[in-house]
Amino acid sequence: MNLSFLRLGWRTLARDLRAGELRLVIVAVTLAVAALTSVGFFADRLQGGLQRDALQLLGGDAVVASDNPTPAAFVERARALGLQSVTTLGFPTMGRASDAQGGASKLVALKSVQPGYPLRGSLRVADAPGALDQPTRDIPAPGTAWVDAPLLESLGLAMGDALLLGDAQLRIARIIAIEPDRGAGFMSFAPRVMINEADLPATGLVQPASRITYRFAVTGPAAAVKAFNTWAEAELKKPEVHGVRVESLESGRPEMRQTLDRAQKFLSLVALLAALLSAVAVALAARGFAAEHLDASAMLRVLGQSQRTIAGAYTAEFALVGLCASALGVALGYLVHYAFVLLLAGLVESTLPPPSAWPVAFGLGMGLTLLFAFGLPPVLQLAQVPPLRVIRRDVGGLKPASLAVLGIGVAGFAALLLAVSSDITLGLIAVGGFAGAVALFAGLSWVAVRVLRRSVNEATAPRWLVLATRQISARPAFAVVQVSSLAVGLLALVLLVLLRTDLIDSWRRATPPDAPNRFVINVMPDQADAFRQVLRDHGVAGYDWYPMFRGRLIAVNGKPVGPADYTDDRAKRLVDREFNLSNAAEAPPHNQIVAGAWTPGEEGAVSVEEGIADTLGLKLGDRLQFDMGGMQSEARITSLRKVDWGSMRANFFVMYPVAHMKDAPVTYLAAYRAPEVNGFDNALVRQFPNITNVDMGATIAQVQRVLDQVIRAVEFLFAFTLAAGLVVLFAAVTATREERAREYAIMRAVGARASLLRQVQRAELVGVGLLAGFLASVVAVAVGWALARFVFDFTWTAAPWVPLVGAVAGAVLALAAGWWGLREVLLRPVVDTLRRAAE
Repeated sequence: MNLSFLRLGWRTLARDLRAGELRLVIVAVTLAVAALTSVGFFADRLQGGLQRDALQLLGGDAVVASDNPTPAAFVERARALGLQSVTTLGFPTMGRASDAQGGASKLVALKSVQPGYPLRGSLRVADAPGALDQPTRDIPAPGTAWVDAPLLESLGLAMGDALLLGDAQLRIARIIAIEPDRGAGFMSFAPRVMINEADLPATGLVQPASRITYRFAVTGPAAAVKAFNTWAEAELKKPEVHGVRVESLESGRPEMRQTLDRAQKFLSLVALLAALLSAVAVALAARGFAAEHLDASAMLRVLGQSQRTIAGAYTAEFALVGLCASALGVALGYLVHYAFVLLLAGLVESTLPPPSAWPVAFGLGMGLTLLFAFGLPPVLQLAQVPPLRVIRRDVGGLKPASLAVLGIGVAGFAALLLAVSSDITLGLIAVGGFAGAVALFAGLSWVAVRVLRRSVNEATAPRWLVLATRQISARPAFAVVQVSSLAVGLLALVLLVLLRTDLIDSWRRATPPDAPNRFVINVMPDQADAFRQVLRDHGVAGYDWYPMFRGRLIAVNGKPVGPADYTDDRAKRLVDREFNLSNAAEAPPHNQIVAGAWTPGEEGAVSVEEGIADTLGLKLGDRLQFDMGGMQSEARITSLRKVDWGSMRANFFVMYPVAHMKDAPVTYLAAYRAPEVNGFDNALVRQFPNITNVDMGATIAQVQRVLDQVIRAVEFLFAFTLAAGLVVLFAAVTATREERAREYAIMRAVGARASLLRQVQRAELVGVGLLAGFLASVVAVAVGWALARFVFDFTWTAAPWVPLVGAVAGAVLALAAGWWGLREVLLRPVVDTLRRAAE
């Protein structure tokens, strides 16, 4: 008898599928591939959508932004390349109603546009607040203005009323619903007013000292746009070109980018956990599969099959299983990713592009790598089973897998996981933490087994406890594998619970729903007491209140600095503008001191935000010199602060740790949550007409809405990892089913009652579950802290009761898995079990 390995592999596959011996392997591989490819399909389509929609967010294929009119060289170059172009101007100013209509005023973000705007994306407008919006290719007609709906309520105006801008009076004609290239930044939070460029001179607002942003957008063939970008980047490096930059998606919507980045990291983490758990499940199931086929392999050797044929047959069988399970996982992942698209509807306005072939290839490769790395090594040992096992079943047992084979497989699998993680820190913490946890669990469980045997007094302990202890300590290797596997499964489950509750709650608190939604600046010192009294009278408490003054950095350590001293574009812009500076005796409670020390009242000291310190190459001890409206001040950096710019709190790049700044031209800034009182903002502006009141409510609501959407998507993917964790629990508990069956059969043959054996089984499962749950919870807390601190960038501390609850949960889950997987062991007839053992 000399069957080819392919025919033999096909026959054994059909037989094993009918017997259900490959179910756990197939389920584990399918879950891993489905989890990874669902995130892969979504990320692939989202990336394509973001690359396409980035053009809409910019308003063109490329945008040159400048503080002065766009240099003629850029305009001429775009014309020479045949590119379409549009120039817009934007700057903050005060819009107001006429005296006959109350004379209310409000800070607005004025924007003048040309015909052809926008080059990319679609401007959507409505005829009245709340009316149905529709896309338009028009721009405001001369003498009219299009505005954001909140401006009408703020100024007490209606459609058709006059809006005063500088010296001009324009009629409100339409409501802006969506402005594709609005971008971000402090002034983007003010209500938009859009006018025709022909009306701008009549306003008289463009003056030599005006802080205007000119945006020159171009669009055209990809090759021409690329040539323009290359030329523009080279032009910007010339020393005579100042205040000009080429914008990209990274310079817009930072709060949305941070939220989406965190969402992608959460999704990647959950998919990584599912894949790692599936690896454990495959390893356990494959070892059980190999143990079941020892006798069949010995018989094949007796019938003349060579080791090469047997090894080839099982390799072919597992390759076919891997391909089918991976294909099933890819199909399931493709279906599941549509759930992400629905749950995250609105983050990308238009239809996402179709996915590329990369997620399919990656899913198939990951499934086969998972199976070959963790499933094939124990199965290949079947080719080495000696024919003698047919008459002597004590020979030819399974041995630990070759370290070389296992190492190569694990290294390949880990490399793929690091590639899919999209964040090296996230991947290293997940994969490294997982590997470290397995080693830790194995070591501690081995110690626990040794301690258990010595701590139980067989003379006084109940019989069921004595037998359970003997069961565990008689097979220390099996006990270590079982505890470690259970602990790994529980580690993922506990980490999921922490992610779902504490970590996601911490994420929410980074931008809480009750965050300040008003920023008021330009409060004069003689108005401070009256302004704060108004806030108190309306029940506003717990608000941010800081002095603010402007200063330009002119020297570092006595050496004058300017844009020419830096190569980084952001650093050039920072030293070429004035900073908003502040002072306070105590460090802001929402800022974290990461280096140095904040000493209240220390003269000649400053605290610097760590991000700007990195950008400008500043460090502790450096001396900074600022020009504050003609008054120069020098101070030494004594501390660095970590600032969460997405928290919607009052934050500053540089702060002096003193209560008062002598001779500095100070105004005050207030950040608070506005009371739910109609007309509060207008009354505040009427009482303090010089203040600038910025309403950030819409932005906070948008960030929270996006956050809720991505959290729902993350929770949806949790189901895969939860299922993978349960598969590991089931595989770990049932891995020694046949050994348990033989031992229980012998004990029943010598008179042990079924009730005693049930007690022994429950005690063993509870003990293993308690130990595994406790170890898993401790490691989950440590991994959760590392993820929060180094990946998701927020503070989190686990509750002290997590290990105790984890231990109890581990015992309950182990009991449940044991009841489901081992219930037939106690019901199987003794004669049947002993006959199987003898065959």
